[in-house]
Order: sequence, then structure tokens, then C-alpha cells
Amino acid sequence: MDLAFIPSPPTGVVHLGPIPLRGYAFCIIIGVFVGVWLGNRRWVQRGGRSGTVADIAVWAVPFGLVGGRLYHVITTYEPYFGENGHPLDAFKVWQGGLGIWGAVALGALGAWIGCRRRGIPMPAYADALAPGLAIGQAIGRWGNWFNQELYGKPTDLPWALKIDPDPVIGRIGGTYHPTFLYECLWCLGVAALVIWADKRFRLGHGRVFALYVAAYCVGRAWIEYMRVDEAHHILGLRLNDWTSIVVFVLAVVYMIVSAKKAPGREEIVEPEWQLAEGARDDAGVAAGAAGAKLTKDAKKDATKDTEAAAGAVEEKPDPAGAAGSQGGAKT
Repeated sequence: MDLAFIPSPPTGVVHLGPIPLRGYAFCIIIGVFVGVWLGNRRWVQRGGRSGTVADIAVWAVPFGLVGGRLYHVITTYEPYFGENGHPLDAFKVWQGGLGIWGAVALGALGAWIGCRRRGIPMPAYADALAPGLAIGQAIGRWGNWFNQELYGKPTDLPWALKIDPDPVIGRIGGTYHPTFLYECLWCLGVAALVIWADKRFRLGHGRVFALYVAAYCVGRAWIEYMRVDEAHHILGLRLNDWTSIVVFVLAVVYMIVSAKKAPGREEIVEPEWQLAEGARDDAGVAAGAAGAKLTKDAKKDATKDTEAAAGAVEEKPDPAGAAGSQGGAKT
């Protein structure tokens, strides 16, 4: 008998009249907004302009969604293009199925396009966005809870996830490891690690993003190992485990090489705007100095005028005094 467990929602969609409100989509949307909000704060702290992160996200987010869906469909093609598959279901993103690897890869391409259009170094933008990405993933993972998908092996732990049976898709009811919750907590830990390391070591030139990727891969590897959903295996390991290993190695290599070639952190992250701000500040200082000089000169001129007027008053003869002197002389 299960004394305690995490219940699953009876449904992943609520209808507001004819409009379906899907929990999976809401989690993704909220995750994106939180990620952009935090990224914007960090970008401003690094000297960038508020709103730039959102402007570039307009490119990155759609690319990321397409990339995430492509990765899922390519690596899990059977439900769509296999025997008795339904190709049109590949477009039903709301039913779940976004691969983080494809989302980050194609999302990075979209971000690169946005950064190039704004004249912004891509590594600096990625560093500002990294913790927000981790927190966004943590929120997005709750979409799997709404869809009752991507859970782990059976367990009777107090925090087990209760899954309802569904004969249509062959889902067996029971209590399983809540891998969505494990990954959520791991991502929050990654975000905290990245923020701490960034402040402690002043990471830059893409190393914050690389640390986020490496740390996420470590957690994803052991969480992936617990999952029981269908997946392709290579040498006994799930495909996503191999992806985690390869991406982890690439991230660590990048951190090492980048630290040698470009130590420290970028001083300028948004060149055009920061240089323009600097020019405006210099102009303001110059104008203030010029104003102070004019005020000082005006005060000097006023003092000179006052002194000259006073001297003129002292030198001017007194008519009454002169008349009196003449009268006294005649007497």
C-alpha cells in the first residue's frame, strides 16, 4: 500500500469555452518569460541595455522550439514515421516532445542571428542568459507532469509519482520515480552554481554558458538512466546519455581553451550603445565643466564691474562741498 505519493493531474488540458489551455504549453511559456527576465537583469548588470535580451529572444525562442521538436522527432521517429505512425502528429508540440539538445543548438543559431544584427558578441549574451535558461528548464519540466510522461523506474518512495493507466498508449499505472522533479531540482542547483561561480571568478567569453551546459549534462546523464520510456540505445546506453557525455566533454574543453585565450570578462558587451552612452556622459561632463567655467568667469566679471563702480563713486567730487570751500575763501 502506498502511504504517500505525488499525484498526477487528471488532465493536462482545461477548456475555456472552445479554447484549450494546456499545462505543457503554459510551463514552456512561463519558463521562457522567467529566463528572459533574469537574462535581462544580468545583461544590464554587465553594462548592456534593458530590452536587448528580449529583442534577441525573438529570434532565439522560435528557433529553439523548432530545434527541440526536430531533435525529438528525429530521435523518436517511430510514432510519426514508423509502422502505423502518424506524420501529422510531429507538429503537435503541445502533446510533449521537445529535446533540450536540439532546442539549445538551434536556439543558439537564432541568438547568433539576433546578436549579429545588433553587433553584440554572442558569448557575452550566452553568459548573461545561462542561469535563466536553467531556471526556464526547471519550470518547463513540469509540463511532463501535466502530460504524465518521461517518468522513471517503479518505486514506492514517499515522493513517488502516481501515473494513471492508459491502454490506448500502453501506459501502465503505478508509482514511479518523478524524473521531471529530479531534473527540475537539478536545474535550479545548476542555476545557483552558475550564478555563484560567475560572481566568484568573474567568468566571461562564454565560460558561464559552458559551465551551465557541463553541469546540466552531469545531472541529465543519471536522470536519463532512470527513465523507462522508449529510447534508442548504443552500447547499452540511451542515446541521450551519449549526447550528454559528448556535450559535457565539449563544454569542458571550451572552458579550458577559452580561459587561456581570453581570460577575464568582457568590459563592453553592447558596443554601439555603451560607446554612445559614454560619449553622452563625456559630453555632459564637458558641458558641466564649461557651464561651471562660464559661471566662474561671470562672477569675476561682476566683481570687477562692482569694484569699478565703487571706485568711480569715490573719485567723483562733491558739488556741495566745493561750493562751501569757495564761500569760506571769500569771507
